[in-house]
Amino acid sequence: MIEALQFTFMRNALMAGLLVSIAFGIIGTLVVINRIVFVSGGVAHAAYGGVGLGYFMRLNPVLGAMVFSLFAALGMGWVQRRTRERADTVIGVMWAVGMATGIILLDLTPGYRADLMSYLFGSILAVPTRDLLIMLILDGVIVITVAVFYKELLAISFDETFATVQNVPVDAIYMVLMALIAFTVVMMMRVVGLIMVIALLTVPAAISGQFFRDMKKMMVGAVLLGIVFTTTGLMLSYAWNLTSGATIILVSAVAYGLALAIKALRAQQKGLRANRDI
Repeated sequence: MIEALQFTFMRNALMAGLLVSIAFGIIGTLVVINRIVFVSGGVAHAAYGGVGLGYFMRLNPVLGAMVFSLFAALGMGWVQRRTRERADTVIGVMWAVGMATGIILLDLTPGYRADLMSYLFGSILAVPTRDLLIMLILDGVIVITVAVFYKELLAISFDETFATVQNVPVDAIYMVLMALIAFTVVMMMRVVGLIMVIALLTVPAAISGQFFRDMKKMMVGAVLLGIVFTTTGLMLSYAWNLTSGATIILVSAVAYGLALAIKALRAQQKGLRANRDI
């Protein structure tokens, strides 16, 4: 792996893994706590419409995905808040329409699109330097926004009723969270692809949540786990010539399985000690 660092694409890949880990560690924690994984998946797949829009308009597809996913996230957030009983159906429709729009726009765009599949399945080894800059800027936006609205985000995540009583603008803060999810999805799509975004957005936070109850500690744990997963996945994919995004996801899945086993073992040991005490 050390010799691989002489290549610019590998250094860019490691840097991309570090930058996205910060984003999905922080936002993934909020997604898991608020139980809006399905909404996040809808945003991720709808972002494909932005990729098609970017190619059609002759713009950077990442910028196109950013704009499209932002509007999709705000729309899904509004649906989630206003029509809770049928929200899953409406979000599912928006999910499908976003992807269909992207496909149609790509069909209408002349020319060959060599890196098109990288947006669906990820291509962390092909992340250009300009995308690293975009990731860095989005990381800054995410960190600053979460820091400024941390108390409000904490309130709506654990007790929305209490937050409402305390005059917290719950709907507005929820929309801020949806916008942050959109930015995170755009960052992650070049690493693991839109198809596998949900896994990397939720797995590190889910593992961290099994060991921490404080939201700040949970975020830090998720960020560190994300760095470990992306780096390990890159090392394994380089050593065995595997697809990087899929390898990162499988590393995360194995870690999640181990975390569940450890949790079950601890519960079993606690039960045995309780029986002995009786």
